[in-house]
Amino acid sequence: MDGYTVENIAIEGIDGKYITGNLYKPDTIIARVPVILCPHGHSYNPGNYGRFRPDFQKRCAALAKMGAVVFGYDMVGYGETRGQFYHKDKKTLQIQLFNSSRILDYLISLDYVDPERIGMTGSSGGGTQTFLLTAIDQRITVSVPVVQVSAHFFGGCVCESGMPIHKDSKHQTNNVEIAATAAPRPMLLVSDGGDWTSNTPDVEFPYIRGVYELYNKTDRVENVHLPDEDHDYGFSKRAAAYRFLATHLNLEFSDILDEKGNIDESFIEILPVYKLLVFPERYLHE
Repeated sequence: MDGYTVENIAIEGIDGKYITGNLYKPDTIIARVPVILCPHGHSYNPGNYGRFRPDFQKRCAALAKMGAVVFGYDMVGYGETRGQFYHKDKKTLQIQLFNSSRILDYLISLDYVDPERIGMTGSSGGGTQTFLLTAIDQRITVSVPVVQVSAHFFGGCVCESGMPIHKDSKHQTNNVEIAATAAPRPMLLVSDGGDWTSNTPDVEFPYIRGVYELYNKTDRVENVHLPDEDHDYGFSKRAAAYRFLATHLNLEFSDILDEKGNIDESFIEILPVYKLLVFPERYLHE
């Protein structure tokens, strides 16, 4: 591609089942580079689906051109994991976290990867995966959960509230407290006015910022709130993530800017689904 490459790979996770996705890399690697995990959220339109979505491909490609190795992968029971997993299984939350951890194991095994610079970002259910893995895996050094961290909404799916992680007879918590465990590692919350993150500037962010204040690291946590936008990972949300990840992972932000200094994603080629498949024979004939 223009400044990056795309490789289709599968990583064995549990019981001989595979984690499937796409590895986006800078087309030239001359020193150790950071890695970024990119999970996706729930989507139901086959023409605009999971890691095949144009906005998802843009996110991964732009970050790769900026100098990161990026892995965009299927949510359990989605994409090429259909048939291997049922998304509503009671253990989906555990499986998804285990899969993300295995992806990270693989990525840091690559000799051109810097294990001290590891980012993660996703929106909606991918945002949940982002702050949950950040909570339990200290290897994540920078996180950007998008349109998901809410004090009153848990996610609405067993993949986000399973086990249960939020409330039982012995404990009660919420996603704001879980997300705050990222402190003092850099974290950007991206919120909007059209979903359950509409209160983030007044409720969720002040609480999380207070936790960072305990570490004297309030400069490491930010909130970009877009009051006129809805629940997605659209251009303005990606722009915020690009800037934050570039700052904290030492990426070349200028590599995706045009002559006027504006973010320009026009170099990205949106690939059809069949070109992104690891197992096309199986997927296309299911």
